[in-house]
Amino acid sequence: MFPLRKYFSIASLFGILAVVIALSLHYKDVSLDILKDQEARSNASLATAFSNSLWSTYKSFIERAASYSKPQILADPDYGHLDKDVRTMMKGLNIVKIKIYSLNGNTIYSTEPKQIGANKSSSKGFLSGKSGNIASELTFRNQFYSLEGVVVDRNLISSYLPVRKNKNAPVEAVFELYSDVTNLVLKLESTQNKLVGGVLLILAILYLFLYAIVHRAHKTILQQENERQKHAQEIYYHAYHDSLTGLPNRKGFLERLDESTKRSNRNNKPFAVMFFDLDRFKVINDSLGHDVGDQLLCIAANRIKESVREIDMVFRMGGDEFTILTDSLNSIDDASQIARRITENIAKPFALDTHEIIVTTSIGIAIYPKDDREMDKLVKDADAAMYKAKELGRNQYQFYTDDLNSRSLERLAIETGLRKALENEEFELHYQPKATTDGNAIVGMEALLRWNHPEWGLLAPDRFLGYLEDTGLIIPVGEWVIRQACHDNKQWQNEGMTPISVSVNLSSAQFRSDMLVTQIERILSETGLEAKYLELELTESLLVENTSFTIRTLQQIKDLGVFISIDDFGTGYSSLNYLRSFPIDFIKIDRSFIKDLDTNNKDAAITSAIATLAHSLDMEIIAEGVENNEQLDFLKEQGCQQVQGFLIGKPIPIEQMKQEWNKTLSSNNDKKMDDNKKSA
Repeated sequence: MFPLRKYFSIASLFGILAVVIALSLHYKDVSLDILKDQEARSNASLATAFSNSLWSTYKSFIERAASYSKPQILADPDYGHLDKDVRTMMKGLNIVKIKIYSLNGNTIYSTEPKQIGANKSSSKGFLSGKSGNIASELTFRNQFYSLEGVVVDRNLISSYLPVRKNKNAPVEAVFELYSDVTNLVLKLESTQNKLVGGVLLILAILYLFLYAIVHRAHKTILQQENERQKHAQEIYYHAYHDSLTGLPNRKGFLERLDESTKRSNRNNKPFAVMFFDLDRFKVINDSLGHDVGDQLLCIAANRIKESVREIDMVFRMGGDEFTILTDSLNSIDDASQIARRITENIAKPFALDTHEIIVTTSIGIAIYPKDDREMDKLVKDADAAMYKAKELGRNQYQFYTDDLNSRSLERLAIETGLRKALENEEFELHYQPKATTDGNAIVGMEALLRWNHPEWGLLAPDRFLGYLEDTGLIIPVGEWVIRQACHDNKQWQNEGMTPISVSVNLSSAQFRSDMLVTQIERILSETGLEAKYLELELTESLLVENTSFTIRTLQQIKDLGVFISIDDFGTGYSSLNYLRSFPIDFIKIDRSFIKDLDTNNKDAAITSAIATLAHSLDMEIIAEGVENNEQLDFLKEQGCQQVQGFLIGKPIPIEQMKQEWNKTLSSNNDKKMDDNKKSA
């Protein structure tokens, strides 16, 4: 910052000194000029008086003495008379010395006898007087021979004066008069000091006034500069740091990555890039809300920082993604230990508001320069290793290997393909029937999404559903699923099939959308399907928090006439509170409890408890994953109304399901005819 106060002080002081010195010198010059002028006029008057009174008497002496030597001048009787008359005339005046020069410059008379006979023809003062002008000069003498004898430290004005009868007459001689102006000079100096002191005082007051203004301005500027620097630091901080966790962000990561690369090249020590995120964070964020998600991220960030070494740097890349740069590794095992500490610390329960949540993390590790020397590729390597950790079951770390490149390319191809799949009409729905436990009737069907990839063929949701959620495409694709399911069901009815309901799974992102209810209402209107034939399935995690938004949204859906069921019940954040509070029609028992129902007593007990709970709350039960008659018989004993699974039917396209339906109807009709014949 420009040092305003400093430069003002220096400039002002120099300015004041310059003004005072200039004023002092100017005043002195003017005063002395005036003094010299006054004394010159006074001396001229004396010279005139001398001319009038003595010149006629001594003119002849002066003229003839022009060629005399000093002894001759002193021997001339007129010299003595002249000296007496001059001293008498000058008595009482401030004239301290008198000289008379002939026109040839010879000193005819001087009150200091030793100067008689000296030639002054080359003196400027003499020449000026000889030419008819008055010349005066102020001098200071340490010692001076005056009429009264030798005096010391005197300020004298010497005036060279022409002697003539009148103004227009020729010059006949030159007088030199010395006036003692010591007292006048002292008075001038005293006046000068007072004037300079007064001016200095005024300037000092003005300086202090201006200094106060400048000081205030300097403080203001300094404050503004500090605020500017603080603002610049804040801008820099926000540009390179995450506002939520305070960790350096992606920009900071890229800068430090470059520094780590250079440092590694200098000291020949490898470093690791760790890329990881929180497993299933999106489900928690969408279910419990972003405030809880933010709390989770902040706590996780602190746990991560506590898990690394002091020389390591933790970064938040965005969302729930983090990276770590572990510099100066002595061995690969150093990276393993850090990753192990992170997974262990993250896996500890999180206390968030009224919830206790367990979250895991999947970490991918790439080593420089072993895995790659290019920074972009190194980060991609770590990312690929992270996805490998997820594929292997999550809550672990994996190092990058060369075979992960193909997986990364596959993932990129899936994400790219998904962005075009909806536009290219590559998605399709398969339907799995739901039947009553007595097996007498198909009462519904669940719409299941499939992707008919142009190269890879038909893909199940487990291959691409996670990518839909990560890319945000789950919302437009989810809307398409609801619309297509309603359209297919309406076509089913239009072709004379017995009306049944169609159930559609809702994602967290869809449910949290403010446009969900309006969207459902519009789709029902466009397809012409009655609301009672549409069932929406929600996971437990969506209903874990009894918020006004959740209640309002569910009630608005119910007001449309749409049915609501809880999918995969028993595997999420089970809470009796939401079963009592929310308008729920069905509970779907998760297939994990049905799978070993006939061999695992614990699964049987859990299933029985869920059935009892649902009955007490007047909710119907749907069991999914039923594959054999033993499972079916047990569920029938527990009062389960509907079942779904391979025992009833596999997911198939709508046209194939129509054919199966018609075969079933035809078979039932033939059976009825045979029964009638037997009875007849």
